[in-house]
Amino acid sequence: MTDTSKPFFLQALDALKLGDRRGAASLLERQLRGGNTAAKNLPSVSQLAAHIGEIDLAIEASRRAVVPGSLETLLDYWATLASYGRSQQAVAEAERLPGVKDHPSALHFRGTAATQFGRFDEAQELFRNALAKQPAIAATWLSLAMIKTFSSGDPDVASMEKLERQSTGQPDARAILCYALGKAWDDCGDPTRAFDYYSRGAALCRLRSGFDPAQFGAAADEVIRSFTPENLARLKRSGFDRQRSLFVTGLPRSGTTVTEQILRGHSGVRDGDELNLFNAALIPTMGIGAANALAYQERSDYLDPWGEIGRDYGHFIDMRFRSPGLVVDKSLGQSLTTGLMLHALPQARVAWLRRSPEDVALSCFRTYFSTGLPWTWSLTDIADHMRAEDRLFEHWRTLFADRILVVPYEDLVRSPAAWAEKLQQHFGLPIEEAIESRSKADRAISSASVSQARKPISASRIGQAAAFEPFLKPFRDRYYV
Repeated sequence: MTDTSKPFFLQALDALKLGDRRGAASLLERQLRGGNTAAKNLPSVSQLAAHIGEIDLAIEASRRAVVPGSLETLLDYWATLASYGRSQQAVAEAERLPGVKDHPSALHFRGTAATQFGRFDEAQELFRNALAKQPAIAATWLSLAMIKTFSSGDPDVASMEKLERQSTGQPDARAILCYALGKAWDDCGDPTRAFDYYSRGAALCRLRSGFDPAQFGAAADEVIRSFTPENLARLKRSGFDRQRSLFVTGLPRSGTTVTEQILRGHSGVRDGDELNLFNAALIPTMGIGAANALAYQERSDYLDPWGEIGRDYGHFIDMRFRSPGLVVDKSLGQSLTTGLMLHALPQARVAWLRRSPEDVALSCFRTYFSTGLPWTWSLTDIADHMRAEDRLFEHWRTLFADRILVVPYEDLVRSPAAWAEKLQQHFGLPIEEAIESRSKADRAISSASVSQARKPISASRIGQAAAFEPFLKPFRDRYYV
């Protein structure tokens, strides 16, 4: 039981220790309803609400945390809106504030939003305006680098190299600049110089990380060991029947964004994004192993414990997408929980992307992930992580063969029309023609591959690792064993 003498926020933390997600949500709502939460504590309320999937509470707490005259709190609020698909609302608010909208940080935010909607010329102008006011913003240089194509002699390269040399006491900024310079030299056709910068950026990121590369592999092996057909059969059936999500998954840079865009071309699919909401629905299980799942259903007071997990996920989806209709849930990194997801959501189906291991490894290594993916900072860690992902993929494909469609990236981009039909059939959509060529430009794309996703589907990126073949030996030696 929680201590009712504590503030509601602390009671919510106690509730979570017992796996009571809904109780924690109710306590956070009471905290906000009281209206007397100190502004300095509201960011913590917002973060906790986000952790448990309560999007509306997270946004409201972030809104109340705005301190008059504080650009930092405004930016935090706008970032919260953007992370839940409200970029247009955030930009509209920013542009209504004449004294704020042209601050370098606000210009960067507006440029990021323009990038997500594919307005690259507008984004470049906003990023350059930000750099004109504050030339040392490493994140803005990276954002600019991701949406432009460099050529030999580009003065931006010299500017970034000078700034990178001057950033010796700022490892985070220097790492970001290294990734930007890697992209620049990649564009210029110099893989040796590009890979050197990618490696330097990754090494700087790795220095500040306490990442344990063996942890994911151990967790994967435990999930595979515990989720046998016998243990899955011991789980009570889920009564959840209001399925809205079309699940697309796979490793980062494996073609999930292309697949999401194809599905978005269907008239019955309203929206989609990288959501990562199902893990919040699993909080009541207090773990992801079969033992946790069995213990949860034994202690649950609900007649339909797995249906309740499904209903929580459905509640999150309704908050995230405020209009009805099917959506694409392109959540990466949920391979550990795929079995529980498919059990709690009995009508759900998954499209699982597979791509050439070396192309995936290179693409992950040279991408600066804003959310931070520590396993991408070393070629050997990438190999270990991908091997564990391979084991999970084979395990779930064996157990749920009729609900997982394997989508080879190379086949997808060579024959998008054929695969568009296969995807529609797999997800039970009425067959429509040419959905792979329909563009929904009003939709934001928050993926690291946003610039590629706005272009027509092409097979040009197949075999991209060949140019970096001499540098990928550490990956090959570790992965192909």
